[in-house]
Amino acid sequence: MSEVIAKEFIEQAIYRMDESTRMVKTSLDLLSEDDIWKKPNNASNSIGNLIMHLCGNITQYVIASLGEIEDTRERSKEFAVTSGLGKEKLWTKLFETVELAKNTMLQVPKEKLLKKRRVQGFDLSGIGIVLHVVEHYSYHTGQIAFWTKLLREKDLGFYDGLDLTIKNRD
Repeated sequence: MSEVIAKEFIEQAIYRMDESTRMVKTSLDLLSEDDIWKKPNNASNSIGNLIMHLCGNITQYVIASLGEIEDTRERSKEFAVTSGLGKEKLWTKLFETVELAKNTMLQVPKEKLLKKRRVQGFDLSGIGIVLHVVEHYSYHTGQIAFWTKLLREKDLGFYDGLDLTIKNRD
């Protein structure tokens, strides 16, 4: 893998993570402290649980695995929490986790993006790890946005001011 391709791949992954971070922040800003731990039903997670889960996943996959440090994640605890952390603390935890992950990805030598690792029982290359984290973050960002829209009955305006009807060009 060329240095240019590796750099572009990581830059695009970071861009997507920044977009998810922006959307989660927009959602959190509209919610009350009580909203953070509400669950739509017993089969679903609260926004607080989703943020805890995202922090655990990003830490396990990028910070621990790509950063080559010990994996200390206790996944079940991410879903066991039902209160205690306010939205500012959750936001800070998520923001700091994402920033550390982005810095970790920027430090990974290109040859390590091709190295296979075992993470959470899956055999993934560094590229696979980054793809997983970006996709996983985006997936749960959508859940957070959807739950926020249900609670606030309003559009979140993620793309206000942009013309999303523009056709593709080379």
